[in-house]
Amino acid sequence: MEFDLSKRFNYYFNEISKIPRGSKNEKGISDYLVSFAKDHGLACKQDEVLNVIITKPASAGYEDAEPVMMQAHIDMVCEKNKDVIHDFEKDPLDLYVEDGWLKARGTTLGADDGYGVAYMLSILEDDSLKHPKLTCFFTVSEEIGLIGASHLKKEDLCGRRYINLDSGNETETVVSSAGGSRAVVHCPIVRTKTDKPAYELLIRGLKGGHSGGLIHMELGNANIIAGRILKEMQNSGIDVQLVSFEGGLKYNAIPREADVVFVSDSSADAISEAVLKSAKDIKAELEFSDENFSAQCVKAEAGECIEKEYSDRFIQYLFLMPNGFMHKSMAIENLTVASLNAGVINTLENEIIIQDLIRSALASHTDELIAKLSELGKLLGMSVSVGARYGGWAYSRNSELRSILKQALAEKGQELTEKASHGGLECGIFKTLDPELDIITYAPLSEGAHTPDEKMDLASFERSYENLCRVLELCR
Repeated sequence: MEFDLSKRFNYYFNEISKIPRGSKNEKGISDYLVSFAKDHGLACKQDEVLNVIITKPASAGYEDAEPVMMQAHIDMVCEKNKDVIHDFEKDPLDLYVEDGWLKARGTTLGADDGYGVAYMLSILEDDSLKHPKLTCFFTVSEEIGLIGASHLKKEDLCGRRYINLDSGNETETVVSSAGGSRAVVHCPIVRTKTDKPAYELLIRGLKGGHSGGLIHMELGNANIIAGRILKEMQNSGIDVQLVSFEGGLKYNAIPREADVVFVSDSSADAISEAVLKSAKDIKAELEFSDENFSAQCVKAEAGECIEKEYSDRFIQYLFLMPNGFMHKSMAIENLTVASLNAGVINTLENEIIIQDLIRSALASHTDELIAKLSELGKLLGMSVSVGARYGGWAYSRNSELRSILKQALAEKGQELTEKASHGGLECGIFKTLDPELDIITYAPLSEGAHTPDEKMDLASFERSYENLCRVLELCR
């Protein structure tokens, strides 16, 4: 299948692929959208963070229909192969077609969420389509924290029917997503000089992965495992006094590795034996989920350490803190409703910090987990700071929009499937602004998002556009 630019959704995908649009580099694409609106005589708003909102009046016969909102984010993840020369700040994407799939040579394609942007531009331009009043939201910096959507205000919304164009695939719609909040635990420390022998505990071999999609898979968390081994060493009579603790790379990823330096008066043989015993037990527990786990202790050097009182408090906090899968849905099979991921631990000059990500579709679960972290902190002389929260989208059994999408697909001989997500979507922020929103998500078939292997099925891109237009036509 060729990339036929006479089809306007293809044309607009090609046009926006010429404009660099990495997160925080969206002014060019934002200004392009404003110019598009002016050229087509459409009402337009560009806000302080460069979100763009374009409104199109209802077509004839749809003036009294409930309005419909559509939304996609305009930023993309910028990744490339090491041997590819490409400047994401200024170079256009090099698109090509292979076996019916649209790709970008050596880089991410930006189908996530370029297809949504292209769909809306094509619909806004086409006066032959039948639809209610449309409000199209083009949001910025979704890929780095749903930033654009979080700047929207309730008065920006128009109507209670909302189509998100950033999730699902041609025959799939998402029906729930998690809200989230970052919580940072601040563990104060005081350093002191030491001449005790030093050791380094190394946690390796874990799979890690996205804390939204994989938190229920019983994968090992390197930070939590290291804390457990340290506590079990203490419980067996081993002297442990921390020097530093470094684990994990991103707060939203299950940490794969941790490096812990400590000093001890206990014998090297006793330390090695204790670590091996704990590692053997943990490896058996992870046999069917994280089989390559390993823990070893090697000699290290340290001229100072953390005073024992503060070291003990941190180890106790890490051992006792909640982590991982917390609650599951009783309505949707295999859906995690609440979780906490102890993603990153770093040792600074005067404190050790634990960066946690809490996810839940229900705000009450988020509140509960923040409270647990905070109450435990009070008992151990620590504090917890909470970052900006984004809302969740809880599953609703009834949805008029979902029924309409199901009908549109059935007319093409396709069957709609429903999927719930424990990841964060902009849907949750919209739902927080108006809890009465009826929401569906829709997108064409694409694969490899966030990697240079990203690709989009052109036949699906066309079929999904036709299905989307039919959904709008059915929204009487």
